[in-house]
Amino acid sequence: MQLTYHSDYSLRMLIYLTINSDRLVSTEEISNAYGISKNHLVRVAQTLNRHGFINLYAGRKGGIKLARDPKDIIIGDVVRHTEPNFHLVECFDKENNTCSIVSVCGLKSMLYQAKEAFLATLDKYTLADVINFNDQHKLPLYF
Repeated sequence: MQLTYHSDYSLRMLIYLTINSDRLVSTEEISNAYGISKNHLVRVAQTLNRHGFINLYAGRKGGIKLARDPKDIIIGDVVRHTEPNFHLVECFDKENNTCSIVSVCGLKSMLYQAKEAFLATLDKYTLADVINFNDQHKLPLYF
């Protein structure tokens, strides 16, 4: 299983905004910090704003800021809102499934449990935990 770039960049944006929570930050600044496309980050910001993780401020002096305290942003919630689906295998998608053994196969149930365990683990952590995990206090030094 691999998260999409959209989820990856969403989490990176939230981390950057947490470290720079004392001011508005532009998508260009985040783009430069991580070396990722500004255009992609604009779409990421729209998604995070739509789900209430960040606030967008338009205008020349505009920018982005976290909408909530980092301790109130659960990583599992971010991933649920930024991933298009969690179809680990084709049979998870009822409309497009072509697997002929789906009705007698036990693998689907096992993979479903694995997906739920993955999300349950992410639900245990907040954005504040990401920043404070082990030596993460050194994180601001990387930007």
